[in-house]
Amino acid sequence: MQSYIEKGGLKRHILIVDDELINREILGNLLSEDYEVHYAENGIQALQVLRESECIFSLILLDLLMPVMDGFQLIEKLKADEKLRTIPVIVMTSEADAEVKSIKLGAADFITKPYDMPEVILARCERTIELQEDKTIILAAEKDHLTGLYTKDFFAEYIRQIEKYTPGKKMDIMVVNIDHFHLINELYGRREGDKALKCIADTLSRIYADIEGIRCRTEADYFYVYSESRSDYDNILKTLLDELAKCLTSAHIRLRMGVYSDADKALTVENWLDRAKTACDRIRGDHSRHIAYYNKDFYERSKYQEKLIHDIDDAIANRDLIVFYQPKYGIQGDVPVLRSAEALIRWKHPELGMISPGDFIPLFESNGLIQKLDRYVWKEAARQIGEWKKNYSLSVPVSVNVSRMDIYYPRLRDNFHELLDENGLETSELMLEITESAYADNAEQLVNVIEALRNDGFVIEMDDFGSGYSSLNMLTTIPIDALKMDMKFIRNMQKDEKSMKLVELVMDIAKFLQVPVIAEGVETEEQLHILKNMGCDIIQGYYFSKPVPAEDFKTFIEKELSRQN
Repeated sequence: MQSYIEKGGLKRHILIVDDELINREILGNLLSEDYEVHYAENGIQALQVLRESECIFSLILLDLLMPVMDGFQLIEKLKADEKLRTIPVIVMTSEADAEVKSIKLGAADFITKPYDMPEVILARCERTIELQEDKTIILAAEKDHLTGLYTKDFFAEYIRQIEKYTPGKKMDIMVVNIDHFHLINELYGRREGDKALKCIADTLSRIYADIEGIRCRTEADYFYVYSESRSDYDNILKTLLDELAKCLTSAHIRLRMGVYSDADKALTVENWLDRAKTACDRIRGDHSRHIAYYNKDFYERSKYQEKLIHDIDDAIANRDLIVFYQPKYGIQGDVPVLRSAEALIRWKHPELGMISPGDFIPLFESNGLIQKLDRYVWKEAARQIGEWKKNYSLSVPVSVNVSRMDIYYPRLRDNFHELLDENGLETSELMLEITESAYADNAEQLVNVIEALRNDGFVIEMDDFGSGYSSLNMLTTIPIDALKMDMKFIRNMQKDEKSMKLVELVMDIAKFLQVPVIAEGVETEEQLHILKNMGCDIIQGYYFSKPVPAEDFKTFIEKELSRQN
């Protein structure tokens, strides 16, 4: 396939350096049809042409024996010049010793005098230029232009080459990532972001300067290192953070590190890189950990989580996900009154059995699949409320979770209204629980969404209140209809005075906001009486019932109907 240069009729530039006029003319006549030919009579003149010309030279044909500056001296000058050192040189000589010396100095090839084989000269010129251009393209693709580290494809290939010669040596793959790197570019500018990347690259190069290994940068802010096994990754991370603090005084940067130690030689290089990155990504958002190691337990856990991710669609289609209901009772009267229920998801996996929500809910929250799960629960809960309403002529409102991801769903309100219409429900019968942590993400958008839902008539409950995200100022700006007190307060309120005071504080806040309090995790009659005396309106917990399937929840409805009658 012809190159763009050949198809476009563009000619590469060649410099012929020879003190003999006849030699310059012979070579010029031979090459001028295919190339733009320039001439010099000695090394000094050649350097002048190369430095002053605006042309990009693709080849130098160089005689060795010349006055003023000979060919050997010119090659040395060229190799010492950053701009000229990449121009390939073909030496023209008839002395075998000169050929060896010129090749050692850096010449690409040689042509034997006299010039009695024109086709050989043309072929050698063409081949030398082609090899140099291919080398230039490879070098451009091989290294990241900003940091000078390898690109990922070349990094992986070099690892494979190294492994051929050191198959038994223990090697590690380490990956470093900048948390929320896009925010550095947005807040401080791309120049600061580039400075951070270069700082990490330079620091890694210094740390690993005397250790067998190679480094690369990929995916904007991921850095990989392949090196001999070591155990001082805590020190490496500290060094990186210290250097970044010196380099970027205005920005605080958090790094995450994943390490795959003693890489399994039976796996591919790509598997090694994936395992290190998996360890690194697993602690995204976890500010209690900065380094994660990929080991057997990690592998089993990752494999387990990958299966859950893979099976979620089948679980929804086959109804392996089961919605349980935990009753909520009003406790301010003489006898507890069934007021509502909370919908809680359970997974009965055909192979793995019952799976704890603690295994799959945080996982799906981290990868966005929580939206699928939430919509399934909304649909099941709405259908169940409608069924109870039809069978018992009694409305039992049900609270469903609305995650942080759901807030950004543009059809959120439409989705809820469609569910109500399908099941003959009022907005007050499907209550919406928004976890307290969601209030810290995008308060302005959250307020707009919640106000729109409340204007439609939905009841908004703040879930897990007191878990550490909220502020009093936030509570005055975000509209809510109820506070759900975090269950850890209830568990500890009889153990120490501080927890009891916190429960009282939550009650006071609710009174100030003029909203009811729902206490979760109530397990004993003593806890019930303490909360009732404090003015708590509604409780849920094992004191009344654990979460149960819809079929078993009918017992609570029937008891409530009996009480009313």
